[in-house]
Amino acid sequence: MSGDANDDWTLAHLSDPHLTHLDDLRVGDILNKRLLGYLSWRRRRRHEHRPEVLNALVTDLGAMAPDHIGVTGDLTHLGTAREFEQAAAWLRQLGDPRSVTLVPGNHDLYVSTPWQETFSRWAPYMASDTEHAGNRTDAPSMFPTLRIRGGFALIGVNSVFASPPFLAVGRVGQPQLERLSALLRQTGKAGLFRIMLIHHPAVPGSIKWRKRLTDADGLASVVQHQGVELILHGHAHEPSLNWIPTRDGTAPVIGVGSASELNASATRRAQYHIYRFSRRSGRPEIIVSVREYSPEAGRFVALDSWPVDNQPAKLSA
Repeated sequence: MSGDANDDWTLAHLSDPHLTHLDDLRVGDILNKRLLGYLSWRRRRRHEHRPEVLNALVTDLGAMAPDHIGVTGDLTHLGTAREFEQAAAWLRQLGDPRSVTLVPGNHDLYVSTPWQETFSRWAPYMASDTEHAGNRTDAPSMFPTLRIRGGFALIGVNSVFASPPFLAVGRVGQPQLERLSALLRQTGKAGLFRIMLIHHPAVPGSIKWRKRLTDADGLASVVQHQGVELILHGHAHEPSLNWIPTRDGTAPVIGVGSASELNASATRRAQYHIYRFSRRSGRPEIIVSVREYSPEAGRFVALDSWPVDNQPAKLSA
């Protein structure tokens, strides 16, 4: 569908697939913070993030045929160059760069790495549309990114940096916050429905201290002043719903669980969300459909569906 005024438009949101394997890892790759992540992978993560689930995910996305797919990071476990190659091949299975928008996760930047050996392989999926390419496409300063699909603005925000050992914190940074403020103002004046994609939860206090967005207050301030219609994130490996008040209303902030995780206690099942935006009644109505992997069926199945209602509260002028 085109996303024109009288159409429904659908967006699939998935996160934290941790799709790579580490079978060919070199010793030199883990003589740093990655050693901690490697030990976690050996002990737990390689058993929880399952290739058969990822295969089922690709099949289900093909059957659901959303108009666009948003991926909010953590495609890798340790962010090695070989993992970036694996993830690039997987992204091509999802679709071409015009139909898939990506932002990175903290596992994708475990340690500082050369752009050309890592993120450059994903650049076509992260970059702004050509006609909106005010940002660079060959460096982290490409963010925030802007892709316009019909009446929708997909705005990608980078929240990852090489954090210290034992931490999985994120940071947007003041330069990016300033560019984001201008971009939200521009797209808001254009009357676009603004959807922000970010890896870390954007609401202050909504996640453990060691996994938080360190400048969540700054991001919330930008959103409050410039407005946004929807924020989607991952990182926590569990679904969540929060709200940020803005001058235009209260924006929903929705987190999705890992797209591949099946842990031993079965408290976390691999999930992804499909958003259906209906334009028939003026301001788009949003219905979220939750699709979850069923080990018994060996495929993703419909779990739940619910409307997202923008809360009426507004910030005072």
